[in-house]
Amino acid sequence: MSDENETSTEEAPLTVSGRLLEGKRGLVVGVANQRSIAWGIARAAAAHGAELAFTFQGDALEKRVRPLAASLESEIVEELDVTDDEQMRRLFELLRERWGQLDFLVHSVAFADRQDLQGRTIDTSREGFLKALEISAYSLISLSRAAEPLMTGGGSILAMTYLGSVQAVPNYNVMGIAKAALESAIRYLALDLGPAGVRVNGISAGPIKTLAASGVSGLRGLLSQAAERAPLKRNVDIDDVGRAGVYLASDLSSGTTGEILYVDAGLNVTAW
Repeated sequence: MSDENETSTEEAPLTVSGRLLEGKRGLVVGVANQRSIAWGIARAAAAHGAELAFTFQGDALEKRVRPLAASLESEIVEELDVTDDEQMRRLFELLRERWGQLDFLVHSVAFADRQDLQGRTIDTSREGFLKALEISAYSLISLSRAAEPLMTGGGSILAMTYLGSVQAVPNYNVMGIAKAALESAIRYLALDLGPAGVRVNGISAGPIKTLAASGVSGLRGLLSQAAERAPLKRNVDIDDVGRAGVYLASDLSSGTTGEILYVDAGLNVTAW
């Protein structure tokens, strides 16, 4: 059938800049050292033109985070305990004063007592359970609530999760439960913030040898098994996750929210 008289509805192809986050400002919560997943995202975001602010918790982490932030020419490095509402208020007031607007937020915060990351999940204490859920999951809600008023032009919130949220991974225990709660929070926050143009997504990274992961018993064996099982026959690293983080923080993901993006060399699609 001839279409000579039909009006073309094709739009011009999307033009992608070489620096996907040029002019955007982002807050990165959860860098512990140069091996942190949050650092991989921060480094990639800075390479794509983003201006970044960082947080730390306590003197030991401050000594690690400040030099890393300085290497990316960040001028905002502030203390934040995600369970401290007053610190949260001061941080976002500072961001309002210095920047006025926030374009993206990276949540890479998780914690469980070491004894709860070995043995049986059934032996988790009430105190340990509540602590893991508050720090690892509720913190995304509280950070998103604080960030919302600054995302006046829309924005992106991304959080780090792991396969242990949907599959029972030995020794991941209460953290798997916390990550399941985090992933549910991502979906509900996407629903809440969508009308304001704010997207909320998660990255489920494969096992990576980070400071946080070192608390999980049997990590070395987990890394070996993951590399053997994954379709790409390797483990991922913080740079793999960093590139995915740039996608989710940038306008390339403008139609994506409430999703979990797996960056695990395909591990999640295989059967044990």
